[in-house]
Amino acid sequence: MKRTIAALAVTAACTALAAPAIAQSQGDWTFGVGVANVNPKSDNGILAGSATSIGDDTQLSLTVEYFIRDNLGIELLAATPFEHDITIGGAFAGTTRQLPPTLSVNYHVPTNGKIKPFFGVGLNYTTFFEESSALGVLALEDSWGYAVQAGADWQVSDRGAMRLNVRYMDIDSNATLDGVSIGTAEIDPIVIGLSYVHQF
Repeated sequence: MKRTIAALAVTAACTALAAPAIAQSQGDWTFGVGVANVNPKSDNGILAGSATSIGDDTQLSLTVEYFIRDNLGIELLAATPFEHDITIGGAFAGTTRQLPPTLSVNYHVPTNGKIKPFFGVGLNYTTFFEESSALGVLALEDSWGYAVQAGADWQVSDRGAMRLNVRYMDIDSNATLDGVSIGTAEIDPIVIGLSYVHQF
């Protein structure tokens, strides 16, 4: 949560920079391509009676946003699969891959500067697949949860901007080993993204 607060503070500070900004009007579309780092929280719950840790990963990210009103958009986040190492009781237990498509409603704060902050809230669906473990057949159930984000666009051309954003995703997954429940993985990551966004 401290990382989220710090990111919000950075975003707010960015609004002090001034220069003409891209207008985002009803009916506009934007497409973004970049990278995202999914960094699970430090305490990922108890699996098989032991403390669990889930590693981070960085992958290609894509966003599409449609503006239903001036400065108000509906955004879909997609990415290439993230792969995470799983440690149980301090020992390597296996890996999993996941995709976290997220649908958000974003409010882009109108400014007269090159920096335009935005805030969003939405719904995340995370699907897990290709789990592997030397301990047996490991499986993680898919997860539904809320997501929130804050970020800012820095205009670099008439139609283009560089975007820095930070998301929090509520991701909890029931885990089984050889078909037997071993607990709930509490992933709840901070996702930091850097991308180029083009407006159509």
